[in-house]
Order: sequence, then structure tokens, then C-alpha cells
Amino acid sequence: MIKLLVVDDSALVRKLLGQVFASEADFEIRFARNGLEALDQLKIFGPDVITLDVHMPQMDGLACLDRIMLERPCPVVMVSSLTAAGAEATLEAFRLGAVDFVPKPEGAVSLRIGELAPELVAKVRSAAKAELRPSLRLTERVRHQIGGAAPIHRVTERASSADAAPRPATGDGLVLVGTSTGGPPALEALLTPLPMDFPWPILVAQHMPASFTGPLARRLDGLCALTVTEVTRPILLQPGCVYIGRGDADLIVSRRAAGLVAMAVPVQPGYPWHPSTDRLVRSAMGHLSSGQLIGVLMTGMGNDGAEAMALLHAEGGKTIAEAEETAVVWGMPGELVKAKGADWVLPLPRIADQLRRLTP
Repeated sequence: MIKLLVVDDSALVRKLLGQVFASEADFEIRFARNGLEALDQLKIFGPDVITLDVHMPQMDGLACLDRIMLERPCPVVMVSSLTAAGAEATLEAFRLGAVDFVPKPEGAVSLRIGELAPELVAKVRSAAKAELRPSLRLTERVRHQIGGAAPIHRVTERASSADAAPRPATGDGLVLVGTSTGGPPALEALLTPLPMDFPWPILVAQHMPASFTGPLARRLDGLCALTVTEVTRPILLQPGCVYIGRGDADLIVSRRAAGLVAMAVPVQPGYPWHPSTDRLVRSAMGHLSSGQLIGVLMTGMGNDGAEAMALLHAEGGKTIAEAEETAVVWGMPGELVKAKGADWVLPLPRIADQLRRLTP
């Protein structure tokens, strides 16, 4: 059984969320009306996973999350509005250690809860399996590990020699990054070590709603030496720049007279997650040789990106999968490893260094 604590100050929302999870056979549910009650239940109930509202009286969700991560680390899924303020609060929650979020039902809550139920249940189940170390928040954990010397696991014949230095990719090219659950702090850990003169543009497909990707890009831009931009219109790709795909759309590579551009385009049947990593990689392969592309697949639920990056690997491109020991959810990178499509399986703190080695 998964022990779930639902924390929300709305009696209606607690009732509706309770009904959603009560209809599933593998949940034991308790409720809290605010952060103070949640902290009490943390000790009494010992939940496996928590859904946590942001705005509550007495102690709000962010203050409560901070205490949870310090006192008894537990996977937390934020229940957040899709407003600009909600996006900023959710990104702060990721910094504090939340592993995922779901949109808060608005308007006629009782009518919309049915639409959100499948996503809510899937994310909470996935979060319950997330690996959190007991003493550190997620981003603190990642930064702590940067100073370590975790091993590189080579998993294919093309990378079988432990002593061989990685061969740089050929000519100018692109780095293509896909991530989902746990992605914002993972992106911070990936991008902040890279220098402002990093030679290749980096394109990122992070599964998020449109109201979240702009604030994410602005936050990363303030933390990184690289210039980080959300793609809302065709943008000419430049070295030293990171391009975040706009949520609720797909990010693709196209070619104009001036050169390669990043574009946000409407979603397309056959790609269930957005922005789609699979679609991003396939679009890039249509304009550059595989030897000019590096794929990086990091923490996330599902298998987005695994098929396209396995194809890229088979055609001579270079691919990196985040190792299970640092991934919040080893779904996406794990699927790439299962498909034998990863040249390297690396803990998150080693990926930036590997990118520097691989780019000429």
C-alpha cells in the first residue's frame, strides 16, 4: 500500500482528491488542512508521498515543504495553479525538494477533477517510488555530489574501453536535452557548470505547461553563465545559448537562410509528452549528421526521448543517460539504457564535464 497524505485547506478539494485515490486499490489516505497539521501527520502517519497545496493558512506549502525536507524527507507533489505566481512558487518548491507538480483544479472543481485524475494518480505513484536521500534537499544533494568522483559506467561496445578518452563530435553541432519529473533542479545542475563560451547551442525539452517554461528559463538564465531563453518564436541558434521549449507545444530544429533555428510548433499526434524530446531529436537529425548531435536524457517519468536517442546512437551520434543513482525517476533514461542506446550512463554531476569533453 502507498501511504498518501493529502494537504489542502479546501474541504472540497480534500474530498475530491480523496475520492480519486480511494478508487485505487493501492492507496491508504490521510488528510491535513494546513502545513502545521501536515507536519504532525508526517510524524504520526509516516507517509510515502504527499500532495501539497501552495496557499494555505497558518503555514503555507513552501514553508511546510522546507520543514519536511529538513525533518523527514519524503517525496512531495505540489498542487499548483497555472498562473505566473503559481509557476514561480512551483519552481521554488522544486528548489526546496519537491519532485513533481500537478495543476490545481480551477473553476468548477468537481467537474474538472475527472480530467485531472489519471495524471494525478500516475504522478503520485511515480513520486512514491522516487529516491530521496534522507538529509539533503534535491538541489543541495546534486551540488554536494559535484565535488565527488562518481564513476562513469560505460554500457556499449562503442564505449567499452575505460581508458579511452571520448572522441569529440565532428564540427559544429547541437546538444539535445530531454527531461521531465525532477527536471528543473537537474537542469540547474547540468547547465550551471558550463562556461559562457560553450561551443554548441543546447536545446531543452522539459515537460511543463506553457505558464511554467518562461519562469524556468528566466530562473536558469539568472543562475548560468550561458544565456537561457524560452522559445516562443523562431530563434537563430547560437553558441553559448540554451533554448527551453515552450510548454504545451513542441520544440523543433528547422533551417532558414541565416542558419539553424529553434521553433515552437503545435503538438502532433503520436507524441504524448510536451515539449516532446523524441520530436526534438528527430527534427535535429533531419538537418544535421548524427555525428554533429549529442543527446542527453535525464530524470523523468515515461519513455519520451528513448526511441529517438536510441536511433541517434545507432546512426553514430553520441548519447548520455543519467544514472539511476541521481535520477529522481529513472524512467526516461532507464528506457534508453534498456534499448542499448546510451554511450554513457553518468551520474548527473558528471554530465556537464562529459559535454565539455565531447564538444570540439
